[in-house]
Amino acid sequence: MTGERPRVLITEQDIQRRVTELARRIDADFEKSDEILLLGVLRGAFIFLADLARQLETPNRVDFIALSSYENGSQFAGGVRLIMDSRINVSGRHVLIVEDILDSGRTLEYLLETFEARHPASLRSCALVRKPGQEVPVELDYLGFDIPDEWVVGYGLDFGDHFRTLPYIGVVEPDQPGAG
Repeated sequence: MTGERPRVLITEQDIQRRVTELARRIDADFEKSDEILLLGVLRGAFIFLADLARQLETPNRVDFIALSSYENGSQFAGGVRLIMDSRINVSGRHVLIVEDILDSGRTLEYLLETFEARHPASLRSCALVRKPGQEVPVELDYLGFDIPDEWVVGYGLDFGDHFRTLPYIGVVEPDQPGAG
């Protein structure tokens, strides 16, 4: 793939510093827990989840889930469905859903409703970045960064499956060379 590198929005150093801060907060909140189940939302959260899990002192298990959003024009436009479920029973466990980005809020709302119905001991949410103007008001327990309403890539986030492994979070323009 050719094209310009995305403009840096959040540096690698700032991300690592914030991940460490989030891990300390999570450790403090779960200090009396035997274990946390970290549920990473594929594919975007995989790098963030890996770094967060390594920073935690609280014992943890990692599992992944994957979702699909209905395409516009379908009968259920804007809907979300689980296409890969957790392999671990969440009942009675402390669960932390780890997302890459909170944008509309629909995905996180769906996940919180879905996993709350499975009777975890506790259910919290964490996102690396949050854009303004959520359509669905959902509260995050842990947030890395608030960002402007731009197309962001890197550190797990992608544009057309490109730029996902950049060590920083950058901004691309949809018509930028190499962005599609």
